[in-house]
Amino acid sequence: MNLLTPELRSALRANAINHRAAQRDDKPEPDPLPVLKLFNPVGAATWLATELDEDDDTLFGLADLGFGCPELGYFSLSEIASVRLPFDLGIERDIAFKTPHALSVWADAARRTGSILSAQQELRRAGANQLPPPSPDGAG
Repeated sequence: MNLLTPELRSALRANAINHRAAQRDDKPEPDPLPVLKLFNPVGAATWLATELDEDDDTLFGLADLGFGCPELGYFSLSEIASVRLPFDLGIERDIAFKTPHALSVWADAARRTGSILSAQQELRRAGANQLPPPSPDGAG
C-alpha cells in the first residue's frame, strides 16, 4: 500500500511550512489536525501525523507503539514503510481517517487513556454526546 497519496503529502508539507513560518516569525505555533493515520494491522502500533519535513521522510505527530505511553515527536516514513509483519503484511494507512480534533487534543486524550486507539474511542464518545437529542417525531 502507498502510505502517502499526493494529497496527503501536500497537506503534511503545508503544515510543516506553516509551523516553520510561525517559529521564524515568533508567532504561536499552529495546532493542526492530524491528516495521516498509520497502523499495524496485527498489533497496537499507531501513528498520527501532522507534518512532513523537506526530506520527504521525517514525519511529526503522535506515535504510539503499544506500550502505554504515546508521545509527540518525529518518526521516519521509510522506517515505518519497511516494517515486515506476519502473514506478509506491512504497516497500513487508515484510508477513512478524518478528525475534527487538533493534535494537542489527540495527545492529551492518548496520554490520559494510554493509547491512540483508546483516545479515538473517547473522542468519538465525546463527539456523540455533543449531538443534539433526536426530535420527538423521530425525524432526525
